[in-house]
Amino acid sequence: MTHFDVLVLGAGPGGYVAAIRAAQLGRSVAVIEKKYWGGVCLNVGCIPSKALLKNAEIAHTLTHEKATFGIEGDATVVFGPAHKRSRQVSAGIVKGVHFLMRKNKITEIDGWGTLTGPKSVSVALNDGSTADYTCDNLIIAVGATARTVPGVEINGDTIISYEEQILDEHLPSSIVIGGSGAIGVEFAYVMKNFGVDVTIVEFLDRMVPTEDADVSKELARHYRKLGVKVLTSTAVKGVEDTGSGVRVRIAPAAGGDEQVLEADRFLAAFGFAPRVAGYGLEATGVALTDRGAIAVDDHCRTTVEGVYAIGDVTGKMMLAHVAESMGIVAAETIAGTETMPVDYDFVPRATYCQPQIGSFGYSEQQAKEKGHDVKAASFPFAANGKAQGLGEAVGFVKIVADAGSHKILGAHMIGPDVTELLPALTLAQKWGLNADQVGRNVFAHPTLAEAVKEAVHGIAGHTINL
Repeated sequence: MTHFDVLVLGAGPGGYVAAIRAAQLGRSVAVIEKKYWGGVCLNVGCIPSKALLKNAEIAHTLTHEKATFGIEGDATVVFGPAHKRSRQVSAGIVKGVHFLMRKNKITEIDGWGTLTGPKSVSVALNDGSTADYTCDNLIIAVGATARTVPGVEINGDTIISYEEQILDEHLPSSIVIGGSGAIGVEFAYVMKNFGVDVTIVEFLDRMVPTEDADVSKELARHYRKLGVKVLTSTAVKGVEDTGSGVRVRIAPAAGGDEQVLEADRFLAAFGFAPRVAGYGLEATGVALTDRGAIAVDDHCRTTVEGVYAIGDVTGKMMLAHVAESMGIVAAETIAGTETMPVDYDFVPRATYCQPQIGSFGYSEQQAKEKGHDVKAASFPFAANGKAQGLGEAVGFVKIVADAGSHKILGAHMIGPDVTELLPALTLAQKWGLNADQVGRNVFAHPTLAEAVKEAVHGIAGHTINL
């Protein structure tokens, strides 16, 4: 076949999920992908990084907490096997994507697709040949590119992005990380626990600056204790490859004299930009937003009929689970079946440093700016029995609610496995349960989730165990 009901450009979390849902709804579907079936997430992002983080946690226990857990004797923790395991985990998950393509009778097209019109693509196939395809509906799911700043040019050796670092089976002796978002703090945790001298440089005035200020403060405390050097309100002015390492020029973000940091490597973790160049997007005629992303409506429709866009390329929240959700919306819209648009204000966010960070919705300040009379309540994991038993009684659960109705407006958590606690709260918010109603749920004891129960009780004014 060269013509399909639905043609998906990009096989990341958004693209392959959209393809599966469209196939389930009876459409003929093909997916075009040059390199990473499963996208950045499965190959060089979310999945292999979680494997590395698990090994780093074990290394942390063996080097910092032996007495706590009664571990005696010496143990040598090396990075090579950890890296090998991360690649095995990634490969296994990617095989699963190919299985799902076959199961749902989706055509896989291996190559680089260049759009020649709103419903046509020319593909430079990986075998060296070319092929042309047409469709009734096009879904653009090409993701994003790593963002840099002036004076920082990635060379793939000493000045790198997340991709080069996660594929390297060797660690540097020292590294400077530009940016303290999820990628920056996760790599910092892994590297520090395998003996790397780590410095984080953050332009804004606190770590993980998109998170609640109390979360930022708590994380900074733990990273200082870990031995990670964190420079906030500091700008990266330039990075020079010296041949044997890097010289990183930094200065106060507000202006001032420059200083120089020297290290083996520099990791650019400044975030991402929507991928809108290099694949003929202009041939479709779709409009871009003021921020250079593909403009879409609530059903992922672009300004051109029959052309959809999902995931990072739309400049919405650049998260794998957002792309997946948008993919389902797009496929269901194409099929004309019932769907539900994504509410981007209340999408959960997860950062897998240690302690973990989980959040969704509004901060106290954001809720106030939206006109709410705000009430917030927090519960520390120091008062949670399960956290004490795990030896991880750090951090807290913070709930933001409307003071009158107790409607849940947001949650901000830092502590052991808090990313796993998000669904109970996002589900409650989505279907209109307020804090009082969530508090009437019976939470098993002892569980980390009891910290959520206590925090929502705090909104109601009757926290029990604090």
